[in-house]
Amino acid sequence: MYIHVKRILDIVFVVATAPLWLPLMLILSIIVKTTSKGAVFFTQKRFGRHKKFFVIYKFRSMYVDAPKDVPTHLLDNPQAFITPIGRFLRRLSLDELPQIINILKGDITLIGPRPALWNQDDLIAERDKYGANDIPVGLTGLAQVSGRDELPINIKAAYDGEYAKNMNFLLDVKILFRTVFTAVSGSGLVEGGVTIVEEVIITEEELLIDETNESNESEELQKTEELKELEEAKADD
Repeated sequence: MYIHVKRILDIVFVVATAPLWLPLMLILSIIVKTTSKGAVFFTQKRFGRHKKFFVIYKFRSMYVDAPKDVPTHLLDNPQAFITPIGRFLRRLSLDELPQIINILKGDITLIGPRPALWNQDDLIAERDKYGANDIPVGLTGLAQVSGRDELPINIKAAYDGEYAKNMNFLLDVKILFRTVFTAVSGSGLVEGGVTIVEEVIITEEELLIDETNESNESEELQKTEELKELEEAKADD
């Protein structure tokens, strides 16, 4: 099965790219440690394959007094908790780099549904509908390159299910390349709902434009009908 092949590919990829990520992890570890109080790594309990818990590793991007078990995009004022270097790390998704340790341990794979927080029962329940809890969770996945934080729970789970159904090597390669673009562009990243608010504003503006267009079309139609009536009246004369 491809799931077993994925494990081999994960190890090969991590070992082959070690000259790239090892120095970067060392440099970022020093920066995180020297720029704010607290540990270098942030650990958190997450759901893995078959809904079994494991401990995930991240670079600490928030102050030590920040809420630990709340997704950042659900915080009222996340910027108050994120450290200056943390903004940079999160912008490029570099805070996820220590999860290479999780890959080596076999907790996660390179490509798969993102590990849900231990209290995200709604996401786990939605994934159950698609069998997405029965495959290895990943460092990045189809949902992450298709909208990331912008996606509602049901859509995110549907993407995870789509990946579970069609999981193969070529799809993994595509997701990996799309992940690089998503990380560099910051696409889909939401800190406290900023992007969502922008979407609502755009939607309201579009609705206003549509209403204006409909009003203009109605006025033009009325003028056309009036002209026809005048022409008919002249013809009768």
